[in-house]
Amino acid sequence: MFQRVLIANRGEIACRVIRTCRRLGIHTIAVYSQADANAQHVRLADEAWPIGGPRPTESYLRGDAILEVARKSGAQAIHPGYGFLSENTAFARACTEAGIAFIGPRPESIDAMGSKAAAKALMEKHDVPLVPGYHGEDQSNEVLAEQARRTGFPLMIKAAAGGGGKGMRIVRSEKEFTDALASAQREAASAFGDTRVILERYVDHPRHIEFQVFGDTLGNVIHLNERECSAQRRYQKVLEETPSPFLDGARRAAMGAAAVAAAKAVNYVGAGTVEFIVGQDGEFFFMEMNTRLQVEHPVTEETLGLDLVEWQLRIAAGEALPLAQDQIHARGHAIEVRLYAEDPDQNFLPGSGKLLKLRLPAPSRHVRIDGGVIEGDTVTIFYDPMIAKLIVWDQDRPQALQRLRDALMASEIVGPKSNIAFLERLSRHPVVLEGRIDTGYLDRHLTEFLAGDTAPGARVLFAAAVSALMDEEKAVVTGSSNGTDPHSPWARADAWRVGHAGKRIVALSLHGQRHEVEAYGHDGDYRLRHGEDSAGVRGARRDDATLSARFDGESLRVPVRVDAARITVHDADGNRHAFERAPAFAWQSKEGGGGNQVVAPMPGRIVLVKANAGDTVEEGQELLVMEAMKMELALKAPRAGTIASIGAAQGDFVEADAILVRFAD
Repeated sequence: MFQRVLIANRGEIACRVIRTCRRLGIHTIAVYSQADANAQHVRLADEAWPIGGPRPTESYLRGDAILEVARKSGAQAIHPGYGFLSENTAFARACTEAGIAFIGPRPESIDAMGSKAAAKALMEKHDVPLVPGYHGEDQSNEVLAEQARRTGFPLMIKAAAGGGGKGMRIVRSEKEFTDALASAQREAASAFGDTRVILERYVDHPRHIEFQVFGDTLGNVIHLNERECSAQRRYQKVLEETPSPFLDGARRAAMGAAAVAAAKAVNYVGAGTVEFIVGQDGEFFFMEMNTRLQVEHPVTEETLGLDLVEWQLRIAAGEALPLAQDQIHARGHAIEVRLYAEDPDQNFLPGSGKLLKLRLPAPSRHVRIDGGVIEGDTVTIFYDPMIAKLIVWDQDRPQALQRLRDALMASEIVGPKSNIAFLERLSRHPVVLEGRIDTGYLDRHLTEFLAGDTAPGARVLFAAAVSALMDEEKAVVTGSSNGTDPHSPWARADAWRVGHAGKRIVALSLHGQRHEVEAYGHDGDYRLRHGEDSAGVRGARRDDATLSARFDGESLRVPVRVDAARITVHDADGNRHAFERAPAFAWQSKEGGGGNQVVAPMPGRIVLVKANAGDTVEEGQELLVMEAMKMELALKAPRAGTIASIGAAQGDFVEADAILVRFAD
């Protein structure tokens, strides 16, 4: 076994690899960019070396810098994690040439699966089922049009060298083909420098089911069962689980055999994933092979009781596979979701900023947290905004889904916006509960999973108000509010006034809407009013996670969490309502906010300025383009008018809420 291993990655996966290495007594070496100097993987590793600037191209994609650190630090092997250089043939080959083990497949295997067209041609020779279509060398428009007619419509055009949905078009009729082909070729050229495409029959409402495979240097290859990843948004996985609720034993065996055949076709060594499209009739087709460890590998580990990173290390060190195929026995059901700093209600706009609060459920036999940040860390603009992976396990799927809902309810992120509420709605949706979601469902029905601006029900608002009142009273009694003397008669929080019971105003904000609740009473007994709604509350008691009280005589137990700035309430349907505390009496300007300026929605870099001071522009006209979280954002004019000033130039880095454009009055 290796004694010193360098991890050529960051964040969650780097921390994950370090944990296994530490358990095995392996000395770990981390690398880090300028943006990651205080990151958790740097703190967890036995030693860490700087490798460049904050952007991936300046650091984590610099194979030369990483190999130089490996030489200087005496690393015997490099674990690439996933992403970055994990599927880079040149880097894998450079490691081998430098006498350093690459913990992954041979460069030839990465090459063979790196091109969709070449991979399909290879799979065809080894009788792995393929989607009917065309992946030939002749890329003339005439031949492609003829092959499209032969394949039939609807069909899918895919960039041969692509991934992540780029260079991909669905064509439903022959008359659409020419324009769709040209569009796909332009996008493929821009993204990959390669205009070649493949054509495939489009499978309506497909499932995405992948098989984990492992091979060793002795020629042994096995699979470790499947993971279903059909819950996707724009080709990005949202929820993964094993076993698949769709497969029966016979189909599982046939797909497992095809996955092993695919791996053997490229003499595969190490961890890999063979991905299949599965039609509603159960017919399956090879899609691609990922020649690395997958983000969702923990669900396989939880059902098999294995450590796949340990398997990677042992195989890279020349050992045989730890188990044979007939020794692989799954138990129970596991589900994984990814907690991201993003705003689902704003088209999943990636977020960034300091994690003021990060509350996740305590790890147990049923709950696992794989994370790369802790409370107080900053989610930067330079990398994927994943905060943590939440994995649950139980004896069967219904129990595992309930574990997931409970774990999400116990999670809280304050700072950047997060997708927790979106995942909660996903975990309760009938299409997930019944195991019938397909890869396009989220994109077709996204509004079913978004909170929008729905006003809270009266019970939810009153539960939040009661929690705020009790929190205020507790602060006064304990003397924790502004140094108040708890024994002073003026410190009483019962709202008593000479001649009558006094009124308190509880002000809460939700989705930018202010809600004022009139409150009388104290110590768990209140009369509340909001507009036309009112309620008598008696016997209210609250702990860290729940409020129990009688609302107009009906006893309720409501999930509630309270902190200095926010009160989070879950309603009877499990929907999350995160109220921001607001001053009881606040002056508000009558002038509309934001109408005279454009601000940066998040930290980022200005890549294009498309207007100048003095220009007259129309409402919705694109003024600037900024890059953040590996995506481009177009910033548009909020109204028609004349630009007074531009506050940023091309190439500038700007902070969130920086004023970029001002309009003349």
